Amino acid sequence: MNSLTNQEFTVFIGIDWADTKHDFCLQPANSDQREFGQFPHTVNGIDEWASSIQQRFGSTLAVALELSKGPIVYALQKYDFIVLFPVNPSTLAKYRQAFKPSRAKDDPTDAEYALELLLHHRDVLKPLHPQSAQMRTLLYLVEQRRRIVGDKTRFTNRLRNALKQYYPQALDWFADSDTYVFCDFITRWPTLLQVKRARRASLEVFFSEHNVRFPKLIEERINSIKNAAPLTNDVAVITAHQFQAEILVDLLRVALQSIDRYDKEIAAIAPTLPDYALFNSLPEAGALLAPRLLVAFGEQRDRFQGADEFQKYSGVAPVTERSGNKSWVHWRWQSPTFLRQTMVEWAAQTINKSYWAGAFYRQQRAKGCPRQTAIRALAFKWIRILFRCWQTHTPYDESKYLNALWRRGSPLLKQLGETT
Repeated sequence: MNSLTNQEFTVFIGIDWADTKHDFCLQPANSDQREFGQFPHTVNGIDEWASSIQQRFGSTLAVALELSKGPIVYALQKYDFIVLFPVNPSTLAKYRQAFKPSRAKDDPTDAEYALELLLHHRDVLKPLHPQSAQMRTLLYLVEQRRRIVGDKTRFTNRLRNALKQYYPQALDWFADSDTYVFCDFITRWPTLLQVKRARRASLEVFFSEHNVRFPKLIEERINSIKNAAPLTNDVAVITAHQFQAEILVDLLRVALQSIDRYDKEIAAIAPTLPDYALFNSLPEAGALLAPRLLVAFGEQRDRFQGADEFQKYSGVAPVTERSGNKSWVHWRWQSPTFLRQTMVEWAAQTINKSYWAGAFYRQQRAKGCPRQTAIRALAFKWIRILFRCWQTHTPYDESKYLNALWRRGSPLLKQLGETT
């Protein structure tokens, strides 16, 4: 329940946002009269609208909109007389559908529905309270880094596909295709004919300069290069796909450099936050996942009343639908994608690093669970542990948790005993 009452707000406003303009519907406190309007998505337009509303109604203003971040949110957050209430887009869509089964949609009407939710269901809406600037900066950085990693994966896959068309041997000579050494190799020798013409000394120097220090491996690669036969001699195929490969190598190299820059920036900010050591000490968290786990939980410990709320919010907790004699368990369709990725990706890394986590994962697999289902079940279990550590400011201790399992007579102990 929000601590602010209706009497503490002078006006209630619903906003339907867009790229170029924003529709709003407002209702003054202690009045049933509603007013519709619109203001442009420009710095001056937003400022003039906010100032005019304050001059008319004073402070404090309650504003509902279906965003928790984005340009309009950042713009309105700078006004201390505005309290923002984010509304889940799917909630607003379902609310609209309840009154418009035809699914008809109009921006002013959506603004009014946002106002309705604010007026009649504010007990389930939470006002937006931004975390510290450092925590929000870290959040943006780790999210942006994850998107760049996605770009890197796409460029790598497209590069591999291009090489398979005319130069597949290059993929056999390197274990990984998303590295600087691979990019530099393709840039210098973009076709099989060119690399076959290279002198042995040039190849040896190249590998040495890229920290390939195993003479046997270098010798095997050089011999394979000299003995390689072309996949095709079709000039059209080779020319077009060589051009594509060179472009993709340039894009991949930029992605790799961008990730390195993000890593340095994240490494500079994350350790300055109070709870960093708590998450950095977790099994297999390290420099990549510890900052992501840190921003996943954040610094506002009153955001969640219990671990179950975090499990549901993160999308890790499954959903059960029942109707009559039918029952269907599935994962949550609506949840923060990046948060769910963080919890699942970290849980997967703990399988070989945490004694009980590995046993739990194997137990789930033995029951017939697919790999991803077993990992999500492990993430579900990890969240309860991490939530307790986070709430009590207590670092995770594997031995203490194993002792707790023993005291409770957990079935996992049998699994652990069978694996020793």
